[in-house]
Amino acid sequence: MNYTPYSLLADVGWISVLLLVGMLARRYVPVIQRLMLPSSITAGLLGIALGPAWLDLIPFSDQLSTYSSILIAVVFAAIPYTEGFGGVARGARTMWSYSVGMYILQWGLALLFAFAVLGLFFTLPAGFGLLLPAGWAGGFGTAAAVGGTLEDAGFEGATSLGFTSATAGVFVCIIGGIAIAKWGAARGQTAHISPFDKLPTDLRTGLVSEDERSSVGVGTTSPSSIESLAAHVALLAATTYIGYLVTRGVAVLFPSVSVPVFAAAFLVAFVGRLVLHVTPAQRYIDGKTIGSISGSTTDYLVAFGIASIVPTIVASYALPLLLLMLFGLVYCVVIFRFLTPRMFTEAWLERGLFCWGWSTASVATGIALLRIVDPKGKSRTIEEFGLAYVGFAPVEITMAIAAPVLIANGFGWGFIAVCLVSGIGVLGAAFVLGWVNSAPKTADDKDPVT
Repeated sequence: MNYTPYSLLADVGWISVLLLVGMLARRYVPVIQRLMLPSSITAGLLGIALGPAWLDLIPFSDQLSTYSSILIAVVFAAIPYTEGFGGVARGARTMWSYSVGMYILQWGLALLFAFAVLGLFFTLPAGFGLLLPAGWAGGFGTAAAVGGTLEDAGFEGATSLGFTSATAGVFVCIIGGIAIAKWGAARGQTAHISPFDKLPTDLRTGLVSEDERSSVGVGTTSPSSIESLAAHVALLAATTYIGYLVTRGVAVLFPSVSVPVFAAAFLVAFVGRLVLHVTPAQRYIDGKTIGSISGSTTDYLVAFGIASIVPTIVASYALPLLLLMLFGLVYCVVIFRFLTPRMFTEAWLERGLFCWGWSTASVATGIALLRIVDPKGKSRTIEEFGLAYVGFAPVEITMAIAAPVLIANGFGWGFIAVCLVSGIGVLGAAFVLGWVNSAPKTADDKDPVT
């Protein structure tokens, strides 16, 4: 069947219906509510089950994975317009060093495990080990970015495998996080733990009550000229398209060089932000509106990405992928159990549970887990991470762009070495410089590592 504009309408229409079904399922289906599954994941799983990959009840086109490639470029184009680029406040140094060290090590050790262990028993593409950190610490957006770059380099099915990794990470995050919360409460490591039915309504059902709702942005233009939302959508669409033109230009000038569209879109947006900063136009760009558009784009990205998973490709890599996921689980457990209490001696379980959440799935899921053990926010974990993220974001973005390119060009072992040295160096420096939260213990304090 030929692809037409109405094919696009049908694909978006069907995935939108599934997103609404996912929203209702979060509200009314107990198991989905207890797992706190985002509507986009439910929609994607339904897309696999009802689409051509299985029951063939929904006539999706063959362009679902292409949508993911375009949507991730939009998400990256939004980052410079919403993020600041300043220094990290003193109080967030521990969180920054912990996050950067743990994040970089996940990339390096996962690739090392794939090279040194899985490579002994399976014939795998060079970038196979990147599927774990891309899907877990990176999340669905990074999985789409890394998967697309690896596919361009010849790793067929990398995007499907990346989304499979990210989906598995969500389940590891939630099931493991709830188990950690109960373990911590049983050992007296946290004074606060909320039963599921005592959690805020918005966390359980995914729907926000009228008295707790907030705006998704501020209008900065007059509708007589252009709707504010349309202006912000136009900015992101234009930025993404210019990024695409840049990749085409590079391909013409340097045929052997392949630049991912999302990477070019990010660079174009970064330049655009600098231009806006020195012009009056900056006052008419609302970061919150850009963030809302980016979040909405991510919902569709996740739904389309999961729905585009090709089960036959996943099945062909099932055993090595399972072993890679098990390695990731062991890594995250070791980090939580042994590193976390030594860096966060105050409220270490609360901070560690939040970091467990974002290192296996997403920041939003980490916040949901944090609310279980710290419902009133007394640990101030979110504030610390918010400040630390200013310095962490460049590392995260650089890794998503550079890692698959380096691996595809044969620099795998060098990448591993840099990750191990950098990750261990950042963590070691935190201890040497006294950046760990080492408050004096009283007689009533419990040993966090016993």
